[in-house]
Amino acid sequence: MARPNFNFQKRQKELARQQKRLEKLARKRERGNAPDSAVDEGAAAPEEAGETPAADAPTDD
Repeated sequence: MARPNFNFQKRQKELARQQKRLEKLARKRERGNAPDSAVDEGAAAPEEAGETPAADAPTDD
């Protein structure tokens, strides 16, 4: 009777886990490219540059 090859089983399990992780990252990237996130990125860009949008924008009071 043949003995089980535990190294092969372990490698197959690791490959399946890695494939699942890559698919999850791809789904997150797709979700990140949605039009709603483009609005958020535009609002966050001045803050990353060290500027505050509230200080530059005139107030309507």
